[in-house]
Amino acid sequence: MASMQSAGSGPISGGVSVPGDKSISHRALILTASAVGISRIEGLLESEDVLATMAAVRSLGADVERGDDGIWLVRGLGVGGMAEPMGVLDMGNSGTAARLLMGLAAGCDITCTFTGDASLSTRPMGRVIEPLERMGAAFSCRDGGHLPLTLSGPASPMPIEYELPVASAQVKSAILLAALAAPGRTAVIEPRP
Repeated sequence: MASMQSAGSGPISGGVSVPGDKSISHRALILTASAVGISRIEGLLESEDVLATMAAVRSLGADVERGDDGIWLVRGLGVGGMAEPMGVLDMGNSGTAARLLMGLAAGCDITCTFTGDASLSTRPMGRVIEPLERMGAAFSCRDGGHLPLTLSGPASPMPIEYELPVASAQVKSAILLAALAAPGRTAVIEPRP
């Protein structure tokens, strides 16, 4: 039987650089801002949404710098160590940035205002507001829980047990980020894995 391999064919060798993942990039910036010391992030997706998260963690006091090599260095403030921002936190069109950063801020004794573009301002935030209020955060927002909204974090966040009404990685992440500063056990129960 004749071989199907043609002359000159063989293994392919090379390398490929793939862009970073948006969801992981948001979380990497937020978690490193909550860590103590300097963290390195390689492969961060530099999209508008992720850059909105980067600007917000800077406004909350973390030192974030991008090296010429594309590696990001984040000097974190520790759990609950975010500073009250001087201005409004503009989330652009990123619902992930808004919801996750609300969780981060809900674990700190600070007040901050979140805003976004016209599209983001139509998207409801109530599914994040409800569990964060149970943890002690207070919110002032438009009807239906829309942006712009102001969040005041508690001096002592409370642990909760929360069953997600619908599966949501953003809500789960917001609760877990707030829980980093809450003494005791916080549990998030998912309707399905």
